Amino acid sequence: MQDRFIKCIAQLPKSLSDALIPLLNADFAGHIDAQQLTMLASKSQLEESELLLALLPIAAALARPPISEFHVGAIAKGQSGDIYMGANLELSGEALFHSVHAEQSAISHAWLSGERQILDVVVNFSPCGHCRQFMNELVEGQQVVIHLPDQKAHTLAHYLPYAFGPSDLNVTEPLLSKQHHELSLDSSDPMIIEALDHASLSYAPYTGNYAAVVLETKDGATYCGRYAENAAFNPSMLPMQMALSTMARHNREFSEVNRAVLIESANGKISLVGATMDALHAIAAVELEHIVLEPA
Repeated sequence: MQDRFIKCIAQLPKSLSDALIPLLNADFAGHIDAQQLTMLASKSQLEESELLLALLPIAAALARPPISEFHVGAIAKGQSGDIYMGANLELSGEALFHSVHAEQSAISHAWLSGERQILDVVVNFSPCGHCRQFMNELVEGQQVVIHLPDQKAHTLAHYLPYAFGPSDLNVTEPLLSKQHHELSLDSSDPMIIEALDHASLSYAPYTGNYAAVVLETKDGATYCGRYAENAAFNPSMLPMQMALSTMARHNREFSEVNRAVLIESANGKISLVGATMDALHAIAAVELEHIVLEPA
C-alpha cells in the first residue's frame, strides 16, 4: 500500500479497509472499476452511496495543498459504472488561478479515461461556485447528482439554479461529448504524437484553441492534460493544470519532470503559452517546448 494512504485507511470500516488495501498498490491512481466497486460493496456491506462517501478519505489523500493545507477529495462516477478520484492541487508560491479543485481533478480523470457522461459527484465539502460552474459544462450537467456527507443528495440544478451554460452560447456538444478536431503535424516523436492526440480531443468551443500538454519524467513516463473550456471562462481547466493533477494522482513528484510539450492550435483566439510556462517554471527547471499547429 502507498504511504499516502496509511493514515486515511484507519478512518474506514475494517471490512472496507481489508478489501480496499490490495487495490492501493504502487500503481493505484484513483481509478476503481465497476467490478471492483461491486466487490467493495459486497465485502463492506455498504450501499453504493454509503460506500462512495466512505471512500472520500482515500480521494482526499491524493491532495497537494501547500497553500491552504485544506485537503478536498472528490469522486466522479461515470456512466460506465467506474469511479474516478480527484483532489485539490496548489502550486507553492504561485498565483491561485493555477490551483485545481477536487471536482475538476476527478472529472478530468474520468474524461482522460474515456468517460462520456458523469452521473454522480461525491465530495467531502460542498462544491464552491467555481466547481458548480465547471460541472454545469458537462453533458447533462444539471442532472449530475451531488453527494455530501450527512446531507441529502441533490442534482446540480439544486446547487446552481438559473445556470448559465454551453447552450446559452449555442454549444450543442458540451464537455465529455466526443470531440475530434483535425490537427496534423509531421513528427515521429512519441511525446509530440501523444500531445497531438490529446489536443485533437480537447474542448475549446469558445476560443478554438485546441491544446494539450504532455509532461515526461526522468524514467520516461508521460502524463497528459487537455484543455477544457467553460462558458463562464474563468472555471476553464488548462491542460497544464490537468497534467499536473494527473501526475499528483500517480504519486509522482513534479521535480521529476525533465521535458514538457504544449501543443495548441494556430487559429485559437488566445494562447496558453504564458500560463503554461509560469506553472512549469514553478515546479521544474525545464524549458517548455511550444508547438503551434495549423489546421489540417
